[in-house]
Amino acid sequence: MPTDPASEISELIATLASVEAVLDPDAMEKEAESLRERSADPSLWSDQEQAQEVTRRLSYLDAELARLESLHRRLEDTAVMFELADSEHDEPTRQEGERELAALRKEIEQLEIRTLLSGEYDAREALISINAGAGGADAADWTEGLRRIYLRWAERHGYTTEVYDTSYAEEAGIKSTTFTIKAPYAYGTLRGEHGTHRMVRISKYDNQNRRQTSFAMVDVLPVVQQVDHIEIPEDEIRVDVFRSSGPGGQGVNTTDSAVRITHLPTGIVVSCQNERSQIQNKATAMAVLQSKLLERKREEQAAKLNELRGDGGRSWGTQIRSYVLHPYQMVKDLRTEVETGNTAAVMDGEIDDFIEAEIRWLRKEGL
Repeated sequence: MPTDPASEISELIATLASVEAVLDPDAMEKEAESLRERSADPSLWSDQEQAQEVTRRLSYLDAELARLESLHRRLEDTAVMFELADSEHDEPTRQEGERELAALRKEIEQLEIRTLLSGEYDAREALISINAGAGGADAADWTEGLRRIYLRWAERHGYTTEVYDTSYAEEAGIKSTTFTIKAPYAYGTLRGEHGTHRMVRISKYDNQNRRQTSFAMVDVLPVVQQVDHIEIPEDEIRVDVFRSSGPGGQGVNTTDSAVRITHLPTGIVVSCQNERSQIQNKATAMAVLQSKLLERKREEQAAKLNELRGDGGRSWGTQIRSYVLHPYQMVKDLRTEVETGNTAAVMDGEIDDFIEAEIRWLRKEGL
């Protein structure tokens, strides 16, 4: 890392240029202009789902273009700040410039990470399912905690989320949950979170305050799009309807509007209870099922390739991270070896360092 601010700024300008060569701001601007024309057409709003997709994509492009423009401007301003500090021997201005330079370095590194997301589905939104594993009530509580980590992470980044289904445990926490993070590249960004997450802490549900190890499984899938062509014949599914419920069995809907779909050939079961309408819940559940079948198809294709390569079909979706709150404080990723003692920040959704290291690791491993 250069110690001279002018040299570092020059390096950051070069890095930003290489990032833009991949992101292609001119193409982004053309797409944004096309979407602006579509959004101005009143007929678009006859299809609410399509209209929301257009406005969400346009909002993303406008934000990314504004971000690139801001980074260029801030790099220029920071260079001027150091020049003034040197000419005036102004130490406070120099310290301000160093803080801004550190912030710019971090933001450009994050953008550089984006250029590594080149997988077939990396640009998709993410569908996340979390299921409690071994550990009883502690595992259910941990599953709820993991959901909060991802929802807080999305909130910190300004991403929209929607919880499709939650199955509450009897004593505390949740047995399972499914939700989506509606942001471009959410799948590519988060797919390294797929796997088993291990929590070690003093049990809140043990009268003797003993240490408890519990597990939760995170499943990250790309959201399906119309181009995916996942056909599901009606005779291959069973649809059950039931009454939505909240924690402790408290009813949240007085009609049987929640929907559970079982895919008979694979045994995959999905459900949705977040909408008032049974029709809407069925449509959402079908979309979740399509995502799971799309991922299953992708995994089967990858397994065939692995067999041809002779690598034994190695898998990375096992235990991936440990969260230890007792007898010491540490969160450590078992693949990248990134770790932190600031467990409170991680539990509040500050997981970018882990995610960025995962993206680099996945790229390095060819996954």
